[in-house]
Amino acid sequence: MRILGIDTAIPAASVALIEDGKLVAEEIHTNAGHSLDGKASQTRGNHAEIVLPLIQAILTRANVVATDLSGIAVSIGPGSFTGLRIGLATVKGIAYECGLPLVGVSTLHANAARVTGFDGMICSLLDARKSEVYFALFHHDGHNLKRLTEDAIASLDSALDRVRSCYRANGSSVFFIGAGASAHDKILIHVFGSAAQMMAGNDYPSVAAQVAALAEGRFRAHVTDNLALLVPVYLRPSEAETKRRQLALTC
Repeated sequence: MRILGIDTAIPAASVALIEDGKLVAEEIHTNAGHSLDGKASQTRGNHAEIVLPLIQAILTRANVVATDLSGIAVSIGPGSFTGLRIGLATVKGIAYECGLPLVGVSTLHANAARVTGFDGMICSLLDARKSEVYFALFHHDGHNLKRLTEDAIASLDSALDRVRSCYRANGSSVFFIGAGASAHDKILIHVFGSAAQMMAGNDYPSVAAQVAALAEGRFRAHVTDNLALLVPVYLRPSEAETKRRQLALTC
């Protein structure tokens, strides 16, 4: 089973191909001057320009074409509104054209699944801007990743209150991963001390690779998403929606 995974929800867009659970190839391209962990880099570009070339590069490297795929998996958020729209529109076009099934995967879940060699609580933390973060908590035990909370958006303080609450019941250390962790690493270390562990640079698989891996079971069980109905998960209204609501209140 060949599954193409795509993520455009975070600054570092990525595409990966897995075959029967094994990573065949992955491509990562930074966006808006950020590396995979959210830190500044010299590479710039935007997802609209690079996602199709990334897909083509992966297929070429693996010597396959889109119709050879068993399905496509895409991260559906939370994350960049523009990135999510670009990624979903791209995969829907490919899936429709090639008659492929499609599965949407939580960006926070895929981000947490990148962690290897660690047993304990994992906090998947992404920057939501406007002094907020996207977060979800998981517990990793051996080969199993168990979700502890739903995906949420909150201030950093509120998110850390939730982490503290779960931390007391689920282990002696917390692994923080994602651009939100990189942006607030000093605060996290101050709050959790030696119990806080962090992602080290680009040492872990791409989000796209984990999107594909998490979707594999659903493809095998034929539990896929409706191509027409699958939409991004934003967790907050877009600025356009907010402005429309504000305008409605003043009329």
